[in-house]
Amino acid sequence: MHESAQGRKTNLFVILGAIFLTNAILAEIIGVKIFSGERTLGFEPVQWTFFGEFVLDFNLTAGAVIWPVVFITTDLINEYFGKKGVRKISFLTAGLITYVFVIISLVTALAPADFWMQVNASMPDGSGFDINYAFNTIFRQGLGIIVGSLTAFLLGQLIDVFVFQKLRAVTGPKMIWLRATGSTLVSQFIDSFVVLGIAFYVFGNWSLPQIAAVGLINYVYKFTVALALTPVLYAAHGLIDRYLGKDLAEKMTEEATEDRSFL
Repeated sequence: MHESAQGRKTNLFVILGAIFLTNAILAEIIGVKIFSGERTLGFEPVQWTFFGEFVLDFNLTAGAVIWPVVFITTDLINEYFGKKGVRKISFLTAGLITYVFVIISLVTALAPADFWMQVNASMPDGSGFDINYAFNTIFRQGLGIIVGSLTAFLLGQLIDVFVFQKLRAVTGPKMIWLRATGSTLVSQFIDSFVVLGIAFYVFGNWSLPQIAAVGLINYVYKFTVALALTPVLYAAHGLIDRYLGKDLAEKMTEEATEDRSFL
């Protein structure tokens, strides 16, 4: 029994939406860990000096490891479902991220069980260990980081879909790499500085030069990854076209461009 065109469209949106949601929410949760890019690759930190004041290395949030998956998924949703599709999944994701943070706040306020504290009272080396403190420290994030992250996420997504569709109007169905990479580079430039500005300048005590320096490091990473992922985007695009069929794929991309998708 052949799957209907509407069924394939719905399945595609569900699959892409699930990938988008899972990785966006997961990136927010694991983002509390900052890792050294150089040491992970076996190099010494670069110790670059910015603005004659700040010595920086390629230290990135762990969320950055999987955030490129969100880049690709955003572009694919944009390609086949247009602005409506990206906006719908973006606002849904923002709502669910807020829900996650609310639940985490409630859970960390629960009184720990005595036996749980006792069986986790020491490290392998015999040193003392407060697992409830560790749990709360890892999962709780400051208000500034939460507000900055959500604001930057939504702003970045809306800018991404706008630039993507503008470039598609110029390139037509060709040059997928240009609209995908171009939209990501513009949106993530804004995202990189907005999240830091809100979290650490408005709510924190960082100076503007420090915001600019750290934001630049994050953007260099996102710029590099966006370019490196171009072959993956083409491969995903080819798999989707094969699943949808040539006629349906062309119809969906045309409707997405004209903002006439079924969403």
